[in-house]
Amino acid sequence: MAANEAIDERVISAKAGMDAVTLRVGDLELMSSYYENALALTPIEEKARGAEVHRVLGRASVPLVKLVSTPGLPGVDPRQAGLFHTAFLFDTRSALAATVYRAAQDGRGQYVGSGDHLVSEAFYFTDPEGNGIELYVDRPRSEWTWKNDQVEMATLYLDPNRFLQTHLDQDALDSAPTTSGIVGHVHLQVGDIATARDFYVDAIGFEATSALGGQALFASAGGYHHHVAMNTWNSLGAGPRAASLGLGNVAITVPGRDDLDALVARLKRKSLSFSDGGTSVVTRDPWNTQVSVSLPGVAADELLLG
Repeated sequence: MAANEAIDERVISAKAGMDAVTLRVGDLELMSSYYENALALTPIEEKARGAEVHRVLGRASVPLVKLVSTPGLPGVDPRQAGLFHTAFLFDTRSALAATVYRAAQDGRGQYVGSGDHLVSEAFYFTDPEGNGIELYVDRPRSEWTWKNDQVEMATLYLDPNRFLQTHLDQDALDSAPTTSGIVGHVHLQVGDIATARDFYVDAIGFEATSALGGQALFASAGGYHHHVAMNTWNSLGAGPRAASLGLGNVAITVPGRDDLDALVARLKRKSLSFSDGGTSVVTRDPWNTQVSVSLPGVAADELLLG
């Protein structure tokens, strides 16, 4: 490794990003059908693992959601720690508009709002089992404003009908399943922000980018507005959650093994338990949410067994 590529062991790699989110679901066929229709995802891989069925869905062969059929678990409790939403990032406003239109037409989910966040434009839904979804597009980084190492974000009115009228076209609708998208960030519900900061910033290594007092914290790698967010709006005081439907794993990718070694060092300093499989390090946050940090290029079947 060249000297100018030395690993900063205090923080996660600037090239880190998010990978497919795992959801434990009660009705695999319903949830799979919803994500295929509403978000134009296509099945990539499926395997049975004991009594569970694991199915990966994505776009353009890029995994975006892993559904794990576990119908015996209790449903999502919106007051507990876990998932606030999975945020799917699109390259263009037309690609976003096409997906928003599809999602709005699927009555099995629910449209819950939109917002201009200064750094991005976003639309929000819940899936049939109560998992939050954000569909968004970023504004160019040159338009973001930073003050005192904090990025300025807000929630301004964004007219969904006008957005669709301006940016929706038939070509974008027709090409949606082959138009690329990624998991841009994952927003979590936590019991308190100080504990969340200690884990996601000090241990995992993201850098804080914005904070709303004791209510919310946003953090990222490489100067992005946020790869992870944590809030207590519905879950203040929540403790570790028991097994339930909903969020099963938050997946992060880093460029190389040296990045995993740096992560291991941070986890050891915090006396946090973890497993190290060589290409992936897996740990749990203080609310019992699994977090995996892996090398890029994990095959779909490896993802299924994760």
